[in-house]
Amino acid sequence: MFSRKPTKIHRTLAFRLTLWYAGIFTISSFIAFLLFYLFITSVMRQQTDQDLIKQAGVFSSLQAVEGIDAVKNFAVLEAQASGEKKIFFRLLYPNGSIFSSSNMSYWKDIGISRDAIKQLLLGNRHVFETISISQRSHQVRILYSAITPRIMLQLGQSMETYARFILAFQNIFVITMSALIVVAALIGWFMARRAVSGVESVTRTAQHISEGALEKRVPVAGSGDEIDQLAITFNHMLDRIQSLVTGIKEMSDNIAHDLRSPVTRIRGIAEVTLSTGNCQEEYETMAASTIEECDRLLGMINTMLVISKTEAGVGQLDTEKINLKTVISEACELFQPTAEDRHIDMTCSLPESHIVYGDIRMIQRMIANLIDNAIKYTPPGGSVAVTLTASPHRQSIITISDTGIGISENNLPHIFERFYRCDQSRSENGIGLGLCLARTIARAHGGDITVTSTAGKGSRFTIVLSAF
Repeated sequence: MFSRKPTKIHRTLAFRLTLWYAGIFTISSFIAFLLFYLFITSVMRQQTDQDLIKQAGVFSSLQAVEGIDAVKNFAVLEAQASGEKKIFFRLLYPNGSIFSSSNMSYWKDIGISRDAIKQLLLGNRHVFETISISQRSHQVRILYSAITPRIMLQLGQSMETYARFILAFQNIFVITMSALIVVAALIGWFMARRAVSGVESVTRTAQHISEGALEKRVPVAGSGDEIDQLAITFNHMLDRIQSLVTGIKEMSDNIAHDLRSPVTRIRGIAEVTLSTGNCQEEYETMAASTIEECDRLLGMINTMLVISKTEAGVGQLDTEKINLKTVISEACELFQPTAEDRHIDMTCSLPESHIVYGDIRMIQRMIANLIDNAIKYTPPGGSVAVTLTASPHRQSIITISDTGIGISENNLPHIFERFYRCDQSRSENGIGLGLCLARTIARAHGGDITVTSTAGKGSRFTIVLSAF
């Protein structure tokens, strides 16, 4: 009995697909969050910078209208209104010395950037810098601006709100990403299980077949996806295998049955000759009979091998361009003397030329078998007609008809089976493989053979081959 070891889950295809899906989903989500984070931080920094520039513009306008004292008073009031821990200002001379400022007790750690003042003196309108203060979780955004050629403004704004938003965003990011990873893993597992369910059906079917249940087939969902295509292909393969196994079994049964008679005859001839033979002539007769029976057995075995190899697709066809008109004409010439000896009128109706692509020896054997059967089962005074035509679909149609004994309706469905012989044909020499071989050759060339017959009136065999 077939047994299967349990597969560890981390080695399964579903688990690997889940990892791939969850990993790709997680990376994609992380990239999306990162891009959103960079966009938000950029927008917030730009907004902060715009607010600082706007404030600097107010200082500059006030200086131009009311003078420096008005600027000082306005700056103090603005710092108090916004909160001295939120915003601060300093008024500087070009050398960096401070001559006015808001309450700097909270901002005492922030100095003056000589480089920023230098850039203002070189003509830059605004210079920004971001400073981190020790023991504080948030940064400070600072603007340096020249409100007059001789007065510089240092304006700073706390980024605490900005930092809180970023911290909240990071917390949301961690929680959301954790949830997304779990959801992605669950969805990935569900999708992977659905995706490989068809493969598991194939596996279960293969297990049943390995236990001997050749009739089992993989269920087809009808969705038309790749798994369905795999199931259909697998089922076709199983049909082919079952057909071959059945054929092998039938052939074995038929061989066992059909070999019994010739072997029995050979043994009987040998025993009779050994027990009663008195002269050299009798032993020579026994040897000749034995050779004849052996030749018959060899012919039957070789024919069965040809049929089996051709049906299984193992035998190689020596394909080439063939003029069917020449092949059929030569076959008719070969059997014409036999037909005349039996007083049978044999006619051949052939076109000037008709080209196909195939194995000439196999096609010759197929046509010869059918013509030989037509002559063999047609009584004296009858007729056999061989015709070759082309169908509109570029197919070659060979028709071999006779006015012979015909085939009964009961026998007609079985005449292409191996070793099958009708009651009327048992009086003729043969092993019942000719028609089976002929159909096998036709199918190997992409065609087929059909038959219509009426008992006592004759038969018509039609061979259809694909044209070149």
